[in-house]
Amino acid sequence: MPMIQIRFAAPASSPATGLEAGIAARAAALAAQWLGKDPTVTAVLVERAEAHHWFVGGRSLAQEGLAASWLDIRVTEGTNTKDEKAAFVAATFAAMAELLGPLHPESYVHVVEARADAYGYGGLTQERRYIAARPAPDSARPRS
Repeated sequence: MPMIQIRFAAPASSPATGLEAGIAARAAALAAQWLGKDPTVTAVLVERAEAHHWFVGGRSLAQEGLAASWLDIRVTEGTNTKDEKAAFVAATFAAMAELLGPLHPESYVHVVEARADAYGYGGLTQERRYIAARPAPDSARPRS
């Protein structure tokens, strides 16, 4: 049930339409592949920024002739290992470069780990979902 937010800026030569849908699909696929997240409950928000409004080191991306992206993914704390998160960061950077063109090195991927009792969807926290999904205690089992 991750929530992925992506902001990107691309050179004027990037496609004007359809790019957002491609970015959203790729982000959800990467979350499934590297973090084991269920794509049927993955939400993605993609927003385009103007390259002349995005600055790194005092220079705009338009001046640099580069694209950039910033991706935040919110996941439940403790559901992924350090290696899984590192692989996701690397794969996401590569995917954004493939989709947007040469990326400024100051393009970010942030895996935000939220506590299960403070994160949820559909009116339930992840902790409550976990509790509800646990099997009931087997009271019929004989004790020795």
